[in-house]
Amino acid sequence: MSADHIHGTPGTGGWRKSSHSGPDNGDCLEVNDAHAGIVCVRDSKNPQGPALALPARTWTAFIDSVR
Repeated sequence: MSADHIHGTPGTGGWRKSSHSGPDNGDCLEVNDAHAGIVCVRDSKNPQGPALALPARTWTAFIDSVR
């Protein structure tokens, strides 16, 4: 699934980076949780590339495990 199928034009609408991301756009993920029950994840260096769509509960469990 490409990022443009998730929420409009790549790079707009709903995608956000972690507040821990540096200003140089290094190794970062962007997430989009604009769709009920789904969290999409993509590489910030390749916003027009593929995105991984996960059930929201799976994303939450992952985040909880790495905190």
